[in-house]
Amino acid sequence: MIKVDVLVSNKAWKNHISNSNIYLKKKLKKAEGKIDFLKKNKFIFSLLLSGDKEIKKLNKKFRKKNKITYVLSFPFHEKEVLSKLIKNKQNNIYLGDVIINLNKIVKKKNNNNFYNQFDKIWIHGLVHLFGYRHKSNKDFSIMQKLENKILKSV
Repeated sequence: MIKVDVLVSNKAWKNHISNSNIYLKKKLKKAEGKIDFLKKNKFIFSLLLSGDKEIKKLNKKFRKKNKITYVLSFPFHEKEVLSKLIKNKQNNIYLGDVIINLNKIVKKKNNNNFYNQFDKIWIHGLVHLFGYRHKSNKDFSIMQKLENKILKSV
């Protein structure tokens, strides 16, 4: 089971998703039915729906990059620690925080489906919370396979 706590810091999100909590809960419920490791543990993460200014500030503060980005992920556990918690069937595992920038989604070229783009981005952020990275082509490929699996399930 996976639970998300959604915080909306940019009111413009309401123009695109009227109730982000309900939307994401439905999507996560579908993913739980198709992704084995989501069935066996209870996971919790937070999702902040922001805009350019806030995500740029967080990117600069925590990643030392003074630029706007699509998504930031802040995993609570290292991948090895998280793997042990999952293996031991620990409940209520807090995964961390994901921040998504509305403006980057809306401005993306060839973005004819807002919801599809939004799903890709929050899933990408969530997969980072599970400890996946994309520093090498091999890591990127592994991460992308899991993202695609989750995306197909939702």
